[in-house]
Amino acid sequence: MKQERTIIGGLLLLQLILWLGFLVHRSPRFPGSSVGWVLAITAALLMVVPPLVYSAAKRIEAFKLFISKKISIGTLLTWHIYTGIAGSILAILHTGHRFESNLGIWLTTMMMLTILSGFIGRYFLSYSSQELREKQDQLNLLATQYNQLIGGLAQKPDPEITYVASHGLVRRAFNSFTGTENFSADTQVPLSIRALRLAESIADLEYAIKTHEFLKRRTARWLYAHIATSCVFYLLLVFHIWSAIYFGLRWFK
Repeated sequence: MKQERTIIGGLLLLQLILWLGFLVHRSPRFPGSSVGWVLAITAALLMVVPPLVYSAAKRIEAFKLFISKKISIGTLLTWHIYTGIAGSILAILHTGHRFESNLGIWLTTMMMLTILSGFIGRYFLSYSSQELREKQDQLNLLATQYNQLIGGLAQKPDPEITYVASHGLVRRAFNSFTGTENFSADTQVPLSIRALRLAESIADLEYAIKTHEFLKRRTARWLYAHIATSCVFYLLLVFHIWSAIYFGLRWFK
């Protein structure tokens, strides 16, 4: 997953660089050239066929049973991701940075938003889920250590020691992402101090888990944004193809 995220992130960066190329380069005649048409057709096929196959396999039970015998849903999703970003790069090349018509500008905008929302929904949501699992496991471990320390402290109380908690809101927010220290193994520190420090670490982790759960709920909305931008993109793509054919064929009359 990490390697795939790195590759797709690099391709997104390449797409952004190619899109910003309009600042230094414009070729108004390139989109209608033979090479431009080949790029356009290839990009359209890459951005339309794999996503439709994946969506059908995911939502139509009969088709899912048929396709799953030959290829898994996970593989279809991987194809959808890679062909989508590859198609968008070819589409940027097809434009020749000729962003003159409103239809072309909106089509390019919705295409990039679709790719971006898909990337965020796919990888950041997975990252949040993984972080939640790791922090929950760490919380269970600290809770076990804390209970053991409390049991030891009940059998052999420490001398009365004044201890001032040092974890404020800023420190707690920082620990939400960097993690907390484990003081239970430090035998030089009295049991009561180690218990208090563990309690602070547990509080930090609980705060971190709530923070990640909040971010995960927010990130989940990107799936709806991805679907919405995809629908708008495909609608604009249909108009773009129709206008290209209609105005292109007029030259033969």
